[in-house]
Amino acid sequence: MAEIKVPELAESITEGTIAEWMKEPGQYVEKGEAIAELETDKVNVELNSEYSGVLQELLSQAGDEVSVGDVVATIDENASEGTSSDAGSSSGEKAPEDSQDEKREPEPSQQQEHDESDEATDAEQSDHIVASPAARKLAREKGINLDEVPVRDPLGRVRKEDIESYESNKAKNQQQHSSQQSTTESKKDADEFGGKTVERERMSRRRQTIANRLVDVQQSTAMLTTFNEVDMSAIMDLRKRKKESFQEKHDGTKLGMMSFFTKAVVGALKQYPLLNAEIQGNEIVKKYFYDIGMAVSTDQGLVVPVIRDADTRSFAGIEQELGRLSNKARDNKLSLEDLQGGTFTITNGGVFGSLLSTPILNTPQVGILGMHTIQWRPVAIDQERMENRPMMYIALSYDHRIVDGKEAVSFLVTLKQLLEEPEDLLLEG
Repeated sequence: MAEIKVPELAESITEGTIAEWMKEPGQYVEKGEAIAELETDKVNVELNSEYSGVLQELLSQAGDEVSVGDVVATIDENASEGTSSDAGSSSGEKAPEDSQDEKREPEPSQQQEHDESDEATDAEQSDHIVASPAARKLAREKGINLDEVPVRDPLGRVRKEDIESYESNKAKNQQQHSSQQSTTESKKDADEFGGKTVERERMSRRRQTIANRLVDVQQSTAMLTTFNEVDMSAIMDLRKRKKESFQEKHDGTKLGMMSFFTKAVVGALKQYPLLNAEIQGNEIVKKYFYDIGMAVSTDQGLVVPVIRDADTRSFAGIEQELGRLSNKARDNKLSLEDLQGGTFTITNGGVFGSLLSTPILNTPQVGILGMHTIQWRPVAIDQERMENRPMMYIALSYDHRIVDGKEAVSFLVTLKQLLEEPEDLLLEG
């Protein structure tokens, strides 16, 4: 009997939750085939079988937490499809008559002959359960253990009707148990919330991880946030003038806002490298590569895929990579490699209408930039003139343990200058 274990996932991930089983006991599994989906702190990954054979037993259920190395299922490499430890004889072997009844119900005469054969076999081997071939077949299909089925036959034979009755009663009992549990919880909630209606929902592993990490950041860093505002007139004008030619030149890729901000962030990080560093013990590790994380909101929670080597990518290259990663995030297909190793993060609450916020660090990074909604506001051009301009508030949260206020403010001022003069970004590549 082969064991299916939770494999090594990544250096920082040691446990996960069984999200769902894709195979059931009794089904045949090919080597390399996915049998379960595992929800980790960052992404959902498929658990693949390392063996070919029949899935025998699930040792963990959907919702159970498992660790790397845990055995979660067993596979019989020598069994044929339809057999499992949960359905069949107590010895784990299929009765001789079963092989002839896998695909069709026997004729009445054949049924009688097989029944007599069953009785003879069970008289000789008392450890085998007396059951008709049809009952065995149905039990295998439903994943029912014949030991648990009450029998009405005076001779103790399990028949197909017994299986059907057992399954029906089991479903009713489960429904009643669920109803009773729900009633108990509702009564508890009614007492706790003064009779008002509430709904309880189990937090996903990813949401639990996000919650824990946010608390850890507040407790383990000296986080501070500084603000500035950017006049978006030049970028909006440039996009308006160049969007069609850009899209034609780059096979339909649109000139978005994020490529400007990514290029500007890289330019500012080169001038203020401590914001592209991290703390390891008593050392500061300065990074001279620019892997920029982009926060993406999904139905399963916030994820931060990383654009690698953003300093070497063109505007089109950044937009294309961001589009690819965003689609993977929304389809829940991000890999662990897509999420690891970022040096600085950009989050855009403006797409949801946020005017101002204080983004929380994505540790071990020491800097995160928050973008916000573009709002037309009156701006003083000089002492005599006022104009309505498209303005955006930007926020930089930083770890004050290694980044001083002067450096953080200077970083934002540099970022503001690069965004308000986007031609400089184009000239600098």
